[in-house]
Amino acid sequence: MNTIINFMKRNYKILIGVLLLSVTLFAFKINSAKSSDPEKDKLLLELLTFVIQKGHYSPAAIDDNFSKGVYKDYIKALDPSKRFFLQSDIDEFAKYETQIDDEILNKDLTFFELTYNRLNERMGEGKKFYKEILAEPFDYNIEESFNTDYEKSPYAKNLVELRERWRKQIKLSTLSSLTDRLAMQENKAKGIVDNDTIAKSNLIGKINDGLNTLDKSKKDKSSIDDKPKTFTELEKITRDSSLKSLNEYFGFMKDLSRDEWFSVYLNSITERFDPHTSYLAPEEKERFDVSISGKFEGIGARLQKKNDFTEITELISGGPAWRGKQLESGDIVMKVAQGAAEPVDIVGMRLDDVVKKIKGPKGSEVRLTVKKVDGSIKTISITRDIVEIEETYAKSSVVERNGMKYGVIYLPKFYIDFENKEGRDAGKDIAIEVEYLKNAGVNGIVLDVRDDGGGSLSTVVDIAGLFIEQGPIVQIKSAGRKKEVLFDRDKKIEWDGPLVIMVNSFSASASEILAAAIQDYKRGIIIGSKQTYGKGTVQNVIDLNQFVRSSNTGDLGALKTTTQKFYRINGGSTQLEGVSSDIVMPDRYAYLKMGERDGGNAMPWDKIDPAVYTVWNQNANFEKAIANSKKRIAESSQFKLIEENAKWIDARSKDNGYSLKFEDFKKNQKSIEAAGKKFKSIADYDYHLKFTSLPVETEAMKKDASLKEKRERWHESLSKDIYVEEALNVLDDLQANPVIKMNNQVSSKKKN
Repeated sequence: MNTIINFMKRNYKILIGVLLLSVTLFAFKINSAKSSDPEKDKLLLELLTFVIQKGHYSPAAIDDNFSKGVYKDYIKALDPSKRFFLQSDIDEFAKYETQIDDEILNKDLTFFELTYNRLNERMGEGKKFYKEILAEPFDYNIEESFNTDYEKSPYAKNLVELRERWRKQIKLSTLSSLTDRLAMQENKAKGIVDNDTIAKSNLIGKINDGLNTLDKSKKDKSSIDDKPKTFTELEKITRDSSLKSLNEYFGFMKDLSRDEWFSVYLNSITERFDPHTSYLAPEEKERFDVSISGKFEGIGARLQKKNDFTEITELISGGPAWRGKQLESGDIVMKVAQGAAEPVDIVGMRLDDVVKKIKGPKGSEVRLTVKKVDGSIKTISITRDIVEIEETYAKSSVVERNGMKYGVIYLPKFYIDFENKEGRDAGKDIAIEVEYLKNAGVNGIVLDVRDDGGGSLSTVVDIAGLFIEQGPIVQIKSAGRKKEVLFDRDKKIEWDGPLVIMVNSFSASASEILAAAIQDYKRGIIIGSKQTYGKGTVQNVIDLNQFVRSSNTGDLGALKTTTQKFYRINGGSTQLEGVSSDIVMPDRYAYLKMGERDGGNAMPWDKIDPAVYTVWNQNANFEKAIANSKKRIAESSQFKLIEENAKWIDARSKDNGYSLKFEDFKKNQKSIEAAGKKFKSIADYDYHLKFTSLPVETEAMKKDASLKEKRERWHESLSKDIYVEEALNVLDDLQANPVIKMNNQVSSKKKN
C-alpha cells in the first residue's frame, strides 16, 4: 500500500482514516488500460467521491443542490463565451441538472458522454465559421455593436445566430488589432516609438476566453515594415494573423484527449466541495510536484507549440541544455531519440507527449534533432539532470539610503522538496538570505510575499521562527479533532531588527499565515493591499493508485482535497477575511473581485480559542512608524493617482459594449487612451535608488550572464516600485529604538 502524499507532513496522521479506505476499495479493479476507457472513468468517479467524502474537512451532501452546482460549473467550463452550444443543446442538457448526483452515485457517464460528443460536433461547426468569416474583408462602416458580457448573453437559437455571434466577436478582435496597427504606423511616420500602443490590449482582458488569443501576442514593431501599408493591406494582414491564431487554437483543442475533457467534468464535481479540492490527472500531478519543489529532472528547456512544430522558447539557467550551449531559443525540435535508440519524428505530436519524450531521469541521454534558427539541421545529445527553476526560489538585494543599508528578500512560493531532506526549501533559503544580509550590515529587512500563493506549511513555521524567540506560529483544526498548534521551538532569533512584510491581494495561504503571525506578535509591520487573498484551508494530495489492486488501470492521478483549516494564534481564521494590512496602500486592482471571498463555494470564516503567546515589545517606534506611513500615503500625489486609477479600472471593467464601426471604435479608444494617459506616470515612477546583489550572487553572475540579466531587471523594477519605496520609508521610521525587554505580562488571552 502506498503512502498518502501529504504536503503538510506534520499533519500526516489525520489522513490515516483515508488510507484505510484502500481495504474497502481493494476489490475494485479494471482490466483495460487503453485510453478513454469508460470503466476506468467510472472507477475514477467512484474513487474521487468516496475519498473526498471520507477525507474532506466538511464534505458536502451529494444531492440535487450539489447536482445543480456541478451542472452550472461544468457547462460554463465547456463554453464560457457561449459560442459553441445552442439553446436547444442547453434545453437537452437541462434535464440532467438535478440528475448528476444520481449519475455520480451510480457511476453513470450519460451526461458526460452527451456533452462531450455535442461539444466536438459544435467545435467542428465553429471551425467552419471562422474560416468562412475570415475569408472576406470586414465592412467597418456598418453601424453594429457587440457585448462581451457573456454571463448575461443568451445562447444562440440556431446555427445562423451562432455564426453571427462568431462574426461579431472576430470582427471586434480584428478591429482592435487593426486600430493598433494603424496607430503604430502613424506613430512611426511621426518618429514616435509608442511602446504602450505596441503592448496594450484595448479590450483590457475582456476577450480572454481562449478563442481570442487571436492577434494580441503578435502586435509588435515587426508587424509594420518600412513601407507604409494602406488600410486595405493592414486589414488583410490582420485577418491573416487572426486566421493563423485561430488555427493554432483549434489545433490545441483538437489535441485535447477525451481523458482531459473528463478531467474537466471531474473537477466540476470536486470543486463543489470547495474551490481548492481538485482532481490532478497524472500530468497535472507531475506539474504540481514541480511547482511545490521548484525542480524536475530533464534538460531544462521550455517548449511551446507552433502549428505542428515544437519550438524551444527558453533555456533554464544552470540546466543541462543551458550548460551544453548547443540548443538555443528559437530552435525547432524535429525528432527525439532516447540514447542510442532510433529517433522518433515528433512533428504534429501533442506538446504534452513531446515533453514526456524529452524529460527523463537524471543521467539518461536524449538526442534532439533540431532545425536551427539559421535553417541548418543538427542532432544534439544532452544528458538529463536535476533542473532547478531559479525564479521559484527566494532571492535578496541590498540598497543604501539616508545613511542606512536595507535588505529586500523576495519569496515567490513556500517551496519544499519532501522527497529529499537535503533539498532546497524556503525555510532554509530564507535563513541563508537573512544571514547574508546580516553579514552585509543591513539596518532593516523587507520580506516581500506579494503574489505568493503559498505552499508548504512547515516552511512558514521555520521562516516566522527566524524573527521571534520562540512560540506558536499557527493553529490547525481537523474535522472532529482537537486543534493542533505548530510552534517555533528554537530560542535563537536570526533577525531582531526592524522588519516589514509586504503583501497584496494575491498573497495567499502560507503567505497569510506568515503575515498573520508576524502581525499578532507585533514583530513587524504588514504593508500592502487592504487585505490578502483569504485562503485559510489546508490541502493534502492523495495518490489514487494506492486504492486499486490492478496494475492494468494505468496512472489514475491524485486528489487534492481540503482536510484542515488553519487559524491565527489570536484565534481568528484567515479564511475569506485574509490578513488586513497595518498600512494600506492604494492598489490599482483594489476594486476588482479576485479574492477567495469573491468566488463561489468557499468555506466560511470562523474562529477558535487563541493560543498563548507573548507580544514582541522591542520597538518603541512601531505605532509611530505606522502613523507616519499613513500620513505619507495620504499626502502622496502618486498614491492618489493610483487610487484614482483603481476606480477608473473598476469602471472600465464594467463597460462591456463595443461599437464595430471603425470610426466610432477608434474614437472611443482614443477617448479611453486620453483618459488613461494621466495614469501613465504610474509606470514611469522611479525613486532612483540603486539595488545590488549580495557578494555571493555577484560571483555567480560572473559565470552566468542569464542570471545577471534577470537580477538587473529585478533591481530596476525595485527602483521603480513605489510600494517598496514606502516599505523602506517604514524601515527608516523604525530605526534608533531603545531596547525594551520583552513584556512578559502581555498575553494573547487579551481579547483582540
